[in-house]
Amino acid sequence: MNIMKTKLNGVLIIEPNIFSDTRGFFMESYNEQKYKDYGLDFQFTQDNHSLSTETGTIRGLHYQLTPKAQTKLIRVIRGAIYDVVVDIRKTSPTFGQWIGVILNEENKRQLLVPKGFAHGFCTLVKNTEVLYKVDNYYSHEHDRGIIWNDPELGIDWPTANPILSEKDQKHPRLKDAEINF
Repeated sequence: MNIMKTKLNGVLIIEPNIFSDTRGFFMESYNEQKYKDYGLDFQFTQDNHSLSTETGTIRGLHYQLTPKAQTKLIRVIRGAIYDVVVDIRKTSPTFGQWIGVILNEENKRQLLVPKGFAHGFCTLVKNTEVLYKVDNYYSHEHDRGIIWNDPELGIDWPTANPILSEKDQKHPRLKDAEINF
C-alpha cells in the first residue's frame, strides 16, 4: 500500500497494490495486518454501501458525536466521487479546514477519515457506488451534520445545484453545529 498524508492530521489517502493482467485485476481492499503494520489499528464493525443514481448527488456532511463517533474507510467500486472531509475537532489547528479528493473505480484509492471529522461526497457520474467500513455502529441519537454549502467553509463542490436528501438540506452551519470533539 501507498499511504499519503493530507493537511488534515489523521486523514489519509490509501492506494492499494493492484495486480492487473489480461483477465482484469486483483487487489486487497482491506488487510487488517497490513493496516496494523502501518500503525492503523481499527476494529471495523459495519460495512455500508450506497448507490447514487444521479450526477451531482451530495451526501453529507455527516458525523456522529462521541461516544458513537466513527472512523471511516471509504472507496468507490463504480463511478466517481469528489470526497470531502472537514476537521471539526475544536482544539485542532486545522479546525474548519477541509480537503477534497477524487475517488473512482479507476484509481481505486481509499480515504481514511478518523473520528473528529465530518464527511460528505458529491457524485461525478451517474450510478456511483460507494463502500465504506466504520468502526462503530450507526446511532440515530448521535447522528449529526453540517450544511454542504456553509459559506464559512467555502467548499468548492463540483456542482452548484446538488441533489440532496431532506435531512441533508436541514443541517446547521459549522458554527451552529453540535460538536463534542
